[in-house]
Amino acid sequence: MNKAITDGVVFMPPAFAGGLDVWSSGDGTPGSDTYDGATNAAFVPADQDFGGALELLKTDSVQKLRYMGETPILPGCYLRITARIKAISGSLPNVRISAWAGGEGGAHVSGVTETGPAVSLTNYGEVVEVSAIVGSGTRGGVDMVWGAAALFGHFGIDLTGANGGVIRIDDIEIEDITQVYMRDLLATVDVRDFGAVGDGTTDDHAAFEAVDAAANGREILVSSGTFFLGDSVTLQSRVRFEGTITMPVDKILSLTQNFDLPTYIDAFVDEELAFKKAFQSLLNNSGHDSLDLGGRLLAIRAPIDLQAAVPNRTESNNRRVIRNGQFSVVSGSNWDTDVTTSQATYSTSDGKTLSNVTNVANISVGSLVEGNGVGREVYVRAKNVSAQTLTISQPLYDAVGTQSYTFRRFKYLLDFSGFGKISRFQFDDVDFQCSGECSAVMLPTVGKTFHFRDCFFTRPKDRGITSAGEADQGMMIDRCQFLSNESPLLVPDRESIALNTNANDVKIRNNRVTHFRHFAVMAGSTSIISGNHIFQGDAANPGPRSGGIILTRTNNRGTITGNYICDCSVEWTNEYDNAPDFSSEFSFSSLSITGNAFLSQSTAPWFNFIVVKPYGPGHFINGLTVAGNTFRLIDGPIDRVEGIDTSFATMNFDRFKNIQFNGNAFHNVHEHVENPLVMQHTEGSPSTTWVVSPEPKLPFKGWAQIVESVMPDGAIRDSGGSAYYGVPYFQGQQGPNKDQVNLRWEKAVEGTVIMRVRIDNLI
Repeated sequence: MNKAITDGVVFMPPAFAGGLDVWSSGDGTPGSDTYDGATNAAFVPADQDFGGALELLKTDSVQKLRYMGETPILPGCYLRITARIKAISGSLPNVRISAWAGGEGGAHVSGVTETGPAVSLTNYGEVVEVSAIVGSGTRGGVDMVWGAAALFGHFGIDLTGANGGVIRIDDIEIEDITQVYMRDLLATVDVRDFGAVGDGTTDDHAAFEAVDAAANGREILVSSGTFFLGDSVTLQSRVRFEGTITMPVDKILSLTQNFDLPTYIDAFVDEELAFKKAFQSLLNNSGHDSLDLGGRLLAIRAPIDLQAAVPNRTESNNRRVIRNGQFSVVSGSNWDTDVTTSQATYSTSDGKTLSNVTNVANISVGSLVEGNGVGREVYVRAKNVSAQTLTISQPLYDAVGTQSYTFRRFKYLLDFSGFGKISRFQFDDVDFQCSGECSAVMLPTVGKTFHFRDCFFTRPKDRGITSAGEADQGMMIDRCQFLSNESPLLVPDRESIALNTNANDVKIRNNRVTHFRHFAVMAGSTSIISGNHIFQGDAANPGPRSGGIILTRTNNRGTITGNYICDCSVEWTNEYDNAPDFSSEFSFSSLSITGNAFLSQSTAPWFNFIVVKPYGPGHFINGLTVAGNTFRLIDGPIDRVEGIDTSFATMNFDRFKNIQFNGNAFHNVHEHVENPLVMQHTEGSPSTTWVVSPEPKLPFKGWAQIVESVMPDGAIRDSGGSAYYGVPYFQGQQGPNKDQVNLRWEKAVEGTVIMRVRIDNLI
């Protein structure tokens, strides 16, 4: 680059032959004295070495010669000032290039170097050349670094030393030598050219902003050095880092043209710090909605507190995405679970609060709560140290009074729990490599529509995705793989859980899940669980099995469709009800389980694929569809596919209603249950009362409540063998277990009928 050529900028001062009225004996500023008519200066038109030359008698301790024209100083432009001098007589002085730096409004720019290296004249008649380079940046060979404040200069020479000497000076030359400092011709601008120092201490943020303003489509080069940025910087141009950046935690570096993690790693070197600064920019800059990890594997030494990385924000409601990379854990004590045992009091009047909590300050938000009467996946949502209270994510089913609780705070690769609210956040193609050392992701307290897509949750120690609040509202988990760290263990020994949810409208679709204690513990309603492959078997023969999908909302309104559910069950409970006995609420209702493939092998015969578990008496089922599923057992049959877990209570069969359990296929299952049950009954001898036993074909071993229809299969005959054309009426809930039906006839008859029997009331 040469501004004299490309832009027509004039740097060269006029020759002395043009007159001495533009050559000052002072600083060169307007109004300063000139050498025109001075008694100690004259123009010599015919010097044998120089041609025309200025002859000057040194009369001042510092004899100045300055061109009064304003030579421009441009960012990124470097000028070399050269003078050729010889001594004629008298004392031999020292000579140096000197200047006066001018800034905005013609003001002097103080604090910058305005002299070059001095040269001593040692012989008369010997031509000596002195030169110096001036420019805005700290570059090799630059003698006068003027930064971004200097806009022009008055250039010339100084004579120092003894007075009385006579010298001659050739015409002074000023030339643009910027090309010496250019890395990529016309394609790159260097931050040092705009005053950046790069010593790790000087605040260079103003220079970074200046270079960005001047880049005009060119790439910014952060050359070698450590550049401290004391304030936030947004670069609108592409940037390349040879040097590195340091800045306060709360200051933001936004790289709008190449916003990706590899660039931030180039800038900050430390991968964890680079990710934090990139995440900080992601939440603070509207110029980009996604952070590309660039396929990098980030080795994480300690849990990343994402809110601490963005101290200026506690909420974000804009769509933001992290994609295309891996988080890998570096083994160490930073991942150890924090365990605290404290006494607390629980009351059903405030179902999500533990009060009078001892040692409350040491209990971390996001801790799993364990104790008598505590359901699965209950977490500390918030704490109030002064009030000694904890807010928990779900009520407790049987914990009234005071007892000791254990609080386990798992450690997560990415922890959002410090945020008050995060919505519309998405992870795409991210592998959380937990390596059995830690958990993967802790969600924030509140939010909507988190989305995990095409991600891997590989060997989480405790949890894959944890919700301690309701940020899972509308959450979507699509095409992910959850790979357990506990595959070698038997089912009863496993403790890890892939995910939990507390809010409604969750969509879990097309995932692959292996060998967890539970795949999902879901507290909300209106969830869609479809297309997943869940298998939780072990090497035991026969083996106990655990719940794969745990539903804790009674009025569920959810659908479980098209899944492959292997060696585990769908379990439906009300363990988050602080008054688990049925009163006036909706009981177990509105659940659809359709089109799934259920498979198990080497399984105990009492295992059930579908389990309803009430935590208090009086509950019933009102609205359940189990249709179009296949149930298959390998290595031995099971008794039945469905059951009621009566560990806490049985159910009120008299109030069962709107249950469809049909169109299913059973393989290696003893009892093929249906509702309504279509069955055949034959009475071998004439009787007025036919006792019909549809049990054990009725789902959940329910009561035989309704006979929808009775159709003779052939003639019904009386004791004399004559055909009888009368119809019976039925009496339901017969027998000691109320699982029989009586058909009552006008007279004693015999024959065969086809019946439709229901365990539920129609009205």
